[in-house]
Amino acid sequence: MLQKRALGRRGLEVGEIGLGCMPMSDTYGPADEAESIATIHRAVELGVTLFDTANVYGMGHNETLVGRALAGFREDVIIATKFGIAGRNELGAPLADGRPEYVHECCEASLRRLGIDHIDLYYQHRVDKTVPIEDTVGAMAELVAQGKVRYLGLSEASAATIRRADAVHPISALQSEWSLFERGLERDVVPACRELGVGIVPFSPLGRGFLTGEIRAYDDFAPDDFRRSSPRYMGENFDRNLELVDRVRALAQQKGCPPAQLALAWLLHKGPDVVPIPGTKRRTWLDQNVGAADVALTPGEIQELEGALPVGAASGPRYTDMSHIDT
Repeated sequence: MLQKRALGRRGLEVGEIGLGCMPMSDTYGPADEAESIATIHRAVELGVTLFDTANVYGMGHNETLVGRALAGFREDVIIATKFGIAGRNELGAPLADGRPEYVHECCEASLRRLGIDHIDLYYQHRVDKTVPIEDTVGAMAELVAQGKVRYLGLSEASAATIRRADAVHPISALQSEWSLFERGLERDVVPACRELGVGIVPFSPLGRGFLTGEIRAYDDFAPDDFRRSSPRYMGENFDRNLELVDRVRALAQQKGCPPAQLALAWLLHKGPDVVPIPGTKRRTWLDQNVGAADVALTPGEIQELEGALPVGAASGPRYTDMSHIDT
């Protein structure tokens, strides 16, 4: 069984590896609802307690799916969801909305879809640069006071924004992209989180699946897979980044474990406040991901991994349009 880790300083505890449920509804090829529900149930068996969704995943489908799958386990799990993406621009980048009235509106809709009376961990999905973070978090704090939300989180927020938000109401978790493939978080954001006691929930901890070593060619992506239009997985960037993946594969072979387990184990060794949420819709990959908790790394192995994939090593931006990222 997975060990528990604390997120924040207000008593939130979750299993050391969570489950990102986004792939169950969109983004990474066609959905398989029956297998997705079986995967969620298997996760509960394995000791996963943190289940991550958002109102925009599948345009509400994901919250409905997660709520239905977890209905019989409500007292044993932590349901995390998000608000704050209100559409996309012509390049596909999220359009953020942090208005207080929108916060309340989204919460009510998520509660209905999930079929629950409170959200355990509620994130602002993207920072709205046109609305003071104090106003947005103030509205989120009202939801806590009303008993509709237990803990607050931010996603893809800068160190400065995290500090301003935490001054309004304690922030329990920051969810941002962090992996051997994407280490920019380590410069300023991770130190700020640790200064404030904010837990860190890395999404895409396997480099959007690239660090599994299973993707060897661009055509391995399904026709409707969003990675087909992601700069990191196109053209010369694909080839350069595949070279990085091969470094991880070689080190994993030396270690005697799958590359995905090595990448997740590295994150788990970054601190007791780190809870990665690898996303999958298949029990096979879930079992492998959870097995990363049993992979012990020596300081020398960690140093070798970080030397093979230093900060900034990945080629290409994370998104076609990076304007929505809070910096």
